[in-house]
Amino acid sequence: SLNSGSDCGANLLYSFQSVAEKPHMECPVEMVLPLVSNPGHVCITDENLYFQPLNGYPEHVIQIKLHRVRRIYKRRHGLRPLGLEVFCTENDFCSDIYLKFYNTADRDEIYYYIATFLENHVTEHTAESYMLQWQRGHLSNYQYLLHLNNLADRSCNDLSQYPVFPWVIADYSSSQLDMTNAATFRDLSKPVGALNKERLDRLLARYRGMPEPRFLYGSHYSSPGYVLFYLVRVAPEHMLCLQNGRYDHADRMFNSIGETWKNCLEGATDFKELIPEFYGQDSSFLENRQSLDLGRKQNGSLVGDVVLPPWASGKPDFLQKHKTALESQYVSEHLHEWIDLVFGFKQRGSEAVAAQNVFHPLTYEGGIDCDSIEDTDQRIAMLTQILEFGQTPKQLFTSPHPQRITPRFQNITRSPTSPSEDSSFEDLTEESRKLAWTNMGIRSRLLGYRNNKVQIYLTINHLTVFQALSSCLMLADGKTVVCSSWDNNVYFYSVPYGRRQDTLMGHDDAVSDMCWFDDRLYTASWDSTIKVWQCASDSSSSHKRSQFELLAELEHDAGVNTVALNPAGTLLVSGCKDGTVTIWDNSSYGTLQQVHCHNGTIHHVSFSPDSRHVLSVGVDSCMKVTDVQTGMVISSVKAEEEQRCFCWDGNSVLCGGQSGDLLLWDLLSNTVTQRIPAHSGAVTAMWMSELCTTVITGGEDRQIIFWKLQS
Repeated sequence: SLNSGSDCGANLLYSFQSVAEKPHMECPVEMVLPLVSNPGHVCITDENLYFQPLNGYPEHVIQIKLHRVRRIYKRRHGLRPLGLEVFCTENDFCSDIYLKFYNTADRDEIYYYIATFLENHVTEHTAESYMLQWQRGHLSNYQYLLHLNNLADRSCNDLSQYPVFPWVIADYSSSQLDMTNAATFRDLSKPVGALNKERLDRLLARYRGMPEPRFLYGSHYSSPGYVLFYLVRVAPEHMLCLQNGRYDHADRMFNSIGETWKNCLEGATDFKELIPEFYGQDSSFLENRQSLDLGRKQNGSLVGDVVLPPWASGKPDFLQKHKTALESQYVSEHLHEWIDLVFGFKQRGSEAVAAQNVFHPLTYEGGIDCDSIEDTDQRIAMLTQILEFGQTPKQLFTSPHPQRITPRFQNITRSPTSPSEDSSFEDLTEESRKLAWTNMGIRSRLLGYRNNKVQIYLTINHLTVFQALSSCLMLADGKTVVCSSWDNNVYFYSVPYGRRQDTLMGHDDAVSDMCWFDDRLYTASWDSTIKVWQCASDSSSSHKRSQFELLAELEHDAGVNTVALNPAGTLLVSGCKDGTVTIWDNSSYGTLQQVHCHNGTIHHVSFSPDSRHVLSVGVDSCMKVTDVQTGMVISSVKAEEEQRCFCWDGNSVLCGGQSGDLLLWDLLSNTVTQRIPAHSGAVTAMWMSELCTTVITGGEDRQIIFWKLQS
């Protein structure tokens, strides 16, 4: 066996790949396998990780080349931070080795050594990064759940922390599976134990009369016994090990999909979820291929293959339909609710109590400190109970998990009419794509299509303006243009008469931006405020200052440079000169989220079409996506140049920068998918139609350009 660090090289010299290898450290560990921990020693060098089992099983020395390692994870083992799992593949949920250390310091030493060695070779993924990919449709529900299980310390090498997947189908009796009917699916907002109201009422009555610490469910949704209940046909030796050399009673075996679901709904102590194999491609766990003698049921029949629901023509068909159900629209829209229960904010505390999601204290990390138990027999008994009873996954989210979103446009193809420009946009004007931008109001109407182009009619009135303007908008009546100015005022202009109607003097510094919804005007200023004004209901062709009432004044810590409303007008977002994004409730005018996410002034902010995210761009050349519900920055993209304005559909971003080009960004890959030459100066303004078919851009070159997006 190996001794100490200085002896590491000498003891393993015969198996080193090179005599030049430099050993870093060595310590005693155990290799974790299902239901077995194999003691031995680990040695790590500058090239390899070696494990030498004391009993020589499964090999005399196991060697893993560090350059092949793709992922490493710290693990809990027995609810203690002692595990380390090493993967040499990207997508497998089975690792190459799982080691349990005897103290956390040794585990961390090897973890950080490998992490330092790999920092330039692998990308570290977080729950938030996977969440963003899943929300955007770049990860399937199956892939996302595997990643969450992995991050939550679930491993196929540890049956007490085996990956957990949800039941998603509630219909196991129909001849046809109707995935357009919501009744076909399980309610993912509730744990299995709360799906049957009568059973839940009995459990709640017991819970209320229970002394502290109270728990609702006496058994867990994932445990070694439940995992082997499903896998007995492919891993009978593990079941025999767990059951002291015997199989369970034949009638309690995994005999039927429908009967198992029924028992999970009605059984007094059965609250189990599923395992990944139910959504995979290998149906062997449903078949008794080894002709195992699993016993005879009370009706006299032998336990053989698992009985499938009527809607499945065979085992591959069952798995295919089950996987299709997992990826269905209904499950995609509700999976976040189940994630809240198992990996999220409803896993613990008052939210767990409110969701009827409270399990035995021993299943939670921190529920008991086994190292503080001095009596060896008691400590071993407690560890055994923890390992066999089941363990709640590591909590990954402490606030509500966002729902999955559906992008409004999936992709943009290159326009065949403009091969010389790397562009998917087509010029909309009949004669020229550019219009001179002078100090006059230009009103455009898109009246119809001719030869695949839009004929544009212009009504031009001279509007005499003596001040520099920061933004403008046209009211819904089409008769009034509102302009904000750097001279602290807001001006109202009549389009039919081509003259100024009124002036609103509302701020102590420049009015930088504004927006309008229904009868309310929101003005942002460098005086560190946003003011909300209500227009009198009897407004007509002219707006007098007396017709505007100040409803609210939203204070900021720095000058406000940009402001935007969500499509429903229920939320407001502001971007400040100090790099802070603030999200406001537009009914109470209270702060919902405040995130410092940019270094310097924020140029532009906007909600996604579904109001779940905010995108911001700033002087730091970064684009940041902030989750409205959690306040988390879930994506950050560093551009090559400063971006000034953008339009987005929640997935792809069309933005304009200092160079004058339009850039189409994919936020997930952090890459520019298209670059379209547009202006000779910085792009300063951009508008996109509601159907995402038309774009208008303005720039410092005093030009406006009309674009058509090709499908």
